[in-house]
Amino acid sequence: MSVPPSKHLVKRSIDNPAHPKVHQWLQKHFLFIYSFSSFQDDNWGETTTAVTGTSELSISQEEVVGLGKGIQDRTQGFRRYLPLAVGSCVGLLVLATPLVFLLLPAVMWPDRLQVCGAACEGLFLSISFKLLILLVAVWALFLRPSRACLPRVCVYRAFLITLTLLLTMSYWLFYGVRILDAQDDDYHGIVQFAVSLVDSQLFVHYLAVVLLELRQLQPCYSVCVIRSTDGETRHYNIGQLSIQRAALSILEYYYRDFPLHNPALLSASKHRAAKHLAGLKVYNVDVGSSANYLTASRAMVTAAGKRKDSAHNELYYEEADYERRVRKRRARLVVAVEEAFTHVRRMKKEDERATPSDIMDVREAALAIFPSMARALQKYLRTTRRQHCHSMESIQKHLAFCLVNNMSPKAFLEAYLVPGPTLQYGPERWMADQWTLVSEASVTSGIKEGTEFLLKCLDFSLAITIKGIPYIRLTEEYIDPKSHKFLLLLQSETSV
Repeated sequence: MSVPPSKHLVKRSIDNPAHPKVHQWLQKHFLFIYSFSSFQDDNWGETTTAVTGTSELSISQEEVVGLGKGIQDRTQGFRRYLPLAVGSCVGLLVLATPLVFLLLPAVMWPDRLQVCGAACEGLFLSISFKLLILLVAVWALFLRPSRACLPRVCVYRAFLITLTLLLTMSYWLFYGVRILDAQDDDYHGIVQFAVSLVDSQLFVHYLAVVLLELRQLQPCYSVCVIRSTDGETRHYNIGQLSIQRAALSILEYYYRDFPLHNPALLSASKHRAAKHLAGLKVYNVDVGSSANYLTASRAMVTAAGKRKDSAHNELYYEEADYERRVRKRRARLVVAVEEAFTHVRRMKKEDERATPSDIMDVREAALAIFPSMARALQKYLRTTRRQHCHSMESIQKHLAFCLVNNMSPKAFLEAYLVPGPTLQYGPERWMADQWTLVSEASVTSGIKEGTEFLLKCLDFSLAITIKGIPYIRLTEEYIDPKSHKFLLLLQSETSV
C-alpha cells in the first residue's frame, strides 16, 4: 500500500529532483500536488506548482460526448412521452371519478340508501353513454401520439389540465363534505350529482376543442419562409398560434414543399468565388525601388481589373457548359431507361407463353435490367451533384415498384430528374432532431404583425417573417338586367 508523502517532502521533490521514490509515486497515481505554503501568499495563483498527468481512470473526449448524448437521448424520450402519460392519468381520473361517486354510497352505507326508481335508473343510462362519449373524445384529442418535442409547455394544454383538475377536486371536496360525512341516503340526488360532473367535463372538453383545434383554423397571418443558403422562398397562411406552434407548422410545410437541401450545389459557387478572389491577390517581392514597385503594382492591378470585368463571361460560359452537360447526360439516361423498360415489356410477353417455373420475379427483373441503366444514371446524378441522395438499394426498390405497377419510363425518371421534397428521401436526410428555435420573444407568446424568428439546422437556417393578412372590404355594384337589352329597328321599305 503506497503512503502519500508529507507536504515538505512533496515540496522538496518538486524543487529538487533528488527523490526518485516520490517521483515514481507521482507518476504512478498522477495527482495534482499543490504547494501548501503558496496558499499563504496573496499571489497563490502565480506561485502554485502542479504536477499533472493522465489518470488510469481517465476517459476520452469522444466518450464524454457520447455520455452527454446518451443522457440527452433519454431526456428527449422522457419529454416525448411525458405529455401522453400526464394526459392518460388525467383522463383516468376524469372517467373514474363519477363511477366512484356512485359506488361509494352503495359500499359504505347500503342499508340507509333509498330505493332507486325509474328516473334514477334512467340517469344510470344517461351517465353510461356520456362517459362513453367522453372516453372517445379524450382519446381522440389528448391521447394522440406527439408530433414533436417543443421547447416549452403548451399554454392552452396546461390551462385545460389545470381547469380539469380544479373541477374534479372541487367536486371531490363537495362530495366528501356533503355526502360522505353526512352519509346522505338520497341516492337519486347522488346520481344527479355524478351526472352534473360528467356534463361539466363534457363542456371542458368542448372548450379544449375550441382552443386547441378550431381557433387556429381561420388564417390570420401570412408567413414568409426563406432558406439561408440558396434563398428558396415559400409563403403560407396560418392562424392564431404561438411562436413554437407556428415553427412546428412551418417545419411540416418545409418537409412537404421545399426541395431537398443539397450542399454540393453550393460548393460550385463557393469554388468560383474563391477562384475569383485568388485572381485578385497581387504579390510582388522582386521589385527593388519604390518607383518600379509602383509601376509593377499598377500593371498588376490593371490586369486584375480586367480579370474582374471578364468574371461575368466566365460565369456565363461555365453555366452554359454545365447546362449542356446536364442535357447530354439526361438524354443518355432517358434512352437507356426506355430501352430497359422496352426489354421488360418484351420479356413480359414471352413470360405469358412460358411455364410458371420459368417466370421471373419482379425483384429479379429489376436486378436484371438495372445494370443497363446504372452507368447512365450514375453519371447523371454525379453531374447534377445528387449522387449522395440516392442509394443503389433505393433505386432498385423504386424500379421494382414501377415494374409492379406497370409505370412508364417517364414515371420512373421523375424521381431523379426533378429534385423532390425532403420527405421523398430517406430519414437520414430529414435532420428532424437538429432544429433550434431562435426568437427574441417568448416562444409561448402568440405571433403578431412583424414577428421574426429563426429555425436553425446543421447546415442552414430558415428565416421566418410574419405579416398580417389585410382586412378586405368588398363592395357591391348592381347592374340592371335591362341595361343589357337593345332594340333592333328594321326599315319597312326594302330595295327591289
